[in-house]
Amino acid sequence: MNIPDNLKYTKDHEWVKIEGDTATVGITDFAQGELGDVVFVEVDTEGESLDKEETFGTIEAVKTVSDLFMPIGGEITEFNEELESAPDTINKDPYGKGWIIKIKIADKSETDDLLDAEQYKELVDA
Repeated sequence: MNIPDNLKYTKDHEWVKIEGDTATVGITDFAQGELGDVVFVEVDTEGESLDKEETFGTIEAVKTVSDLFMPIGGEITEFNEELESAPDTINKDPYGKGWIIKIKIADKSETDDLLDAEQYKELVDA
């Protein structure tokens, strides 16, 4: 299982890449493996400001539909539109082309609550 050291993680199996005041968010390799083949991603909150842990969209796989939660509060500035025609990109490249949204971070201190790679590894190995 791939858990890159340069990212932060949530207990909801999302990854966060922080660059300045922007955070890129996707689901982890573990999560896509648990979900199975991703067939649809819906994010209808682009342009909205949401609080940490609010639902920003859903991800649908052959087996199930799951909510996607904000790892930190902020404004959703971009949705990866490539996922509309190729949602399985999340299965193939969860940490690269399979990113889901970009957030303009509202409160940088919220990033302190995110897990590092080692903490996330312990969570999924438990």
